[in-house]
Amino acid sequence: MAHRLLLRRICTVGVKDVRGLSASTTRAASSCFSTAVQSAAPRVSFLSASRTLPRSLPHTSRRQVSFNVQDQEDFTERVINSQLPVLIDFHAQWCGPCQILGPRLEKAIAKQKGRVAMAKVDIDDHTDLAIEYGVSAVPTVIAMRGGDVVDQFVGIKDDDELDSFVSKVIGQ
Repeated sequence: MAHRLLLRRICTVGVKDVRGLSASTTRAASSCFSTAVQSAAPRVSFLSASRTLPRSLPHTSRRQVSFNVQDQEDFTERVINSQLPVLIDFHAQWCGPCQILGPRLEKAIAKQKGRVAMAKVDIDDHTDLAIEYGVSAVPTVIAMRGGDVVDQFVGIKDDDELDSFVSKVIGQ
């Protein structure tokens, strides 16, 4: 790219000053200009439709750390009937502490490498679930295993407390 710009500048200066120059200099300037056009041609052909761009590198499949609960049936299927322990994050979009806790909780669960799942329940969309599980404040995190509530906490926690909470839920 830098070479093309330099060549263009040289050729432009050469073409502008052709009036007062000899015939050999004029030929050199026109030769320079045609070389610049030819050197740009392969770049344009690279972007043409006849060439295909390289495929992206394959990536390893990764289990989803968390999922959003869609409805009561989805909750029953993915949380209550789950073989893994599940942490349920009851949150709201307007809740500042929820927005802080969510990524921290996902990070703590990701460290467990598939031994625990996380369900996210928006209390504004799923008020019935929040009432059923006695959620009176957000963020509330409830740990379930085999359809039974085994532990819970309300509010925000630091990373170490989250790691110990998740480890305790897995170890029970």
